[in-house]
Amino acid sequence: MTIWNVETESVEQVLEGHTDRVTSVVWSPDSTQLASGSWDRTVRVWAADDGRLVRTLTGHTDYVWSVAWWPYGCYLASGSYEGVIRLWGPAP
Repeated sequence: MTIWNVETESVEQVLEGHTDRVTSVVWSPDSTQLASGSWDRTVRVWAADDGRLVRTLTGHTDYVWSVAWWPYGCYLASGSYEGVIRLWGPAP
């Protein structure tokens, strides 16, 4: 997944980890993290400042189509083609 700077039209970061198509990306409410959902059936959370992979969330049995942060940033929701919405809590 590539993060572009639209002002300079240059690549800021390349986030590597998903093994299939990324279908959804969302910034956390405080802009410190990105969450991405993929056809590889995972949700990944990335540190926005350096692109470090923070967490990989597994449990979906089909493509993840969407991800969304709870307004206060403590929870993350993901929806998949299997018709399931998962609510992920804070990291242990």
